[in-house]
Amino acid sequence: MSNAAKGGWELPISERELSSLTRDMEDAHRETLPTMRAAAVDLAEEIRTRGGNEGADDGRRRLLFGAGGAAAALVLAACSSGRSTTNAAPSPSASSASASASAKASSSSQYTGDLQVVALATALENQAVGAYQAALDAAKAGKLGTVPPAVAGFITTAMAQHADHAKAWNAVLTGAGKPTITGVPLSNQASVTAALGRATDVAAVAGLALQLEDQAAQTYLFATYNVTSPAGIATAASIAPVEAMHAAILNYILGQYPVPDDFLPVDKAASPTLLTV
Repeated sequence: MSNAAKGGWELPISERELSSLTRDMEDAHRETLPTMRAAAVDLAEEIRTRGGNEGADDGRRRLLFGAGGAAAALVLAACSSGRSTTNAAPSPSASSASASASAKASSSSQYTGDLQVVALATALENQAVGAYQAALDAAKAGKLGTVPPAVAGFITTAMAQHADHAKAWNAVLTGAGKPTITGVPLSNQASVTAALGRATDVAAVAGLALQLEDQAAQTYLFATYNVTSPAGIATAASIAPVEAMHAAILNYILGQYPVPDDFLPVDKAASPTLLTV
């Protein structure tokens, strides 16, 4: 049975179904953790070995994409969220940021080469953690109407997984002698926070979360053929399918059946120019 909520919103699937999807998502996450952590350690070591020479070899990137990126794209397409029509906030992609401010931040960033991609990934994970925590806080305060327990369970689980991903990426930064990313140094954070503040039901929060999850999954796919390191590709490829599962489940919560794409696009991928550090 569906669960009615304030404002007419109701959960389109049963809580039992949503809880089952959340358990599957957690199982997939736990299966990827050893690979993710090992790849992150290897990536930090590769970056240390290269020292300050992080320039890209375009031919090597294309070769690595052929081996790793294409495989990741096919995996992501298999659990793609399909095409969402929900617009809870302005698109959180790089196109929504001020071009001049982003360019300035990028040019002065202490994170360069592959480390800039790592810093971006960490910031995106922190952004998702913050968004889900804000949703839980709003639900606790009664601002979202009745929130089914299964929805709260999904949010809590997804938030913890994003925290695990951020921890792995931050380990790469510390391993390379760089500061960790502890906040959300992204130029679109203000618009995301404002959208969360305007949300009055679960659907609005889910719509925003879906945009963030789509962005994260596509950013990781983009990273698989834009970083120079095999370990970097392995790290991104191990996380991306979990992000795509988050998006697929959010589509179910929104009543949008997630139809797989033949090949996941990267038009929603975030650019490192979003970074403000």
